[in-house]
Amino acid sequence: MSFGTSTLAAQPPVNLGITSSYAILAGTTITNTGTSVINGSAGGDVGLHPGTAFPGQAGVTISGAVHLGDAQALAAKNALITAYNDADGRIPELTINPELGGTTLVPGVYVSSAGYFQITGTLTLNALGDPDGVFVFKTNSTLITASSSNVALLNEARFCRIFWKVGSSATLGTNSHFVGHIFALTSIAAQTGATIQGQLLARNGEVTLDTNTITNGLCATLATTSPVPTSPGNNTPSPTPINGTTPAPTPINGRTTPAPTADRTVIGGELPQTGTPFYGFLYAGLALIAIAAVMFFVRRRFENERKQNI
Repeated sequence: MSFGTSTLAAQPPVNLGITSSYAILAGTTITNTGTSVINGSAGGDVGLHPGTAFPGQAGVTISGAVHLGDAQALAAKNALITAYNDADGRIPELTINPELGGTTLVPGVYVSSAGYFQITGTLTLNALGDPDGVFVFKTNSTLITASSSNVALLNEARFCRIFWKVGSSATLGTNSHFVGHIFALTSIAAQTGATIQGQLLARNGEVTLDTNTITNGLCATLATTSPVPTSPGNNTPSPTPINGTTPAPTPINGRTTPAPTADRTVIGGELPQTGTPFYGFLYAGLALIAIAAVMFFVRRRFENERKQNI
């Protein structure tokens, strides 16, 4: 099942503020069982406020800083509240069934018809070739993913443009793969072996880990290409390669315009090679005129001498 774009509007990304460097953020406690990894190019920070307890921390490999009950964690929590409210207020909404597994969705704002979301199987997010396409999911209560469920990205969809506003708690199933930024009002539990590409941000409750990997990567800036300026009167675009082959130039009025060639710098006053066979005719004409002039003067002199003899 898939949804089109007719009822959806383009959305800007939710502003994460200083929470962007936090892979984990919680209110009361962060608990880990087993061996977990928290990393990512955007930051592998861990924050907790107002709580300070992090049992099982020794089993977690953390690439960033750990802030337990300090001013940095408080600032991050305040930024999380702003992000949560931003996601919650996004419109227009498209109301859909709570079961997301087996569906393909395009960028837009989605709200559950039953007040909760679940993923059984694979949810596919299709950005339709737009790497800036934003997906916002809003549920008043829970988000639950089944064991071995998956969120798949298609046609340039990016995890950093996917946001989940959860009105109570989120549970990520055993060995599941989840993508996006979770803003949960209460708590988040990642069950054994679950992997997350994004963030687990719980405002008031705890975050529970069990042999998980959380990767909080950067949302890379996309490269832009400036158009190559053309001279006046030369607006013929270069042929576009198709399947690795450049098509032949299109005839115009029976004449074929050649594909543009690479610029060449002329050094030392080199002249363009524009000679044609008409120069031969020009030289021949000049030679004939010279011969005629000589014959004219010779004949004139001959006639003058003849008159004198008479």
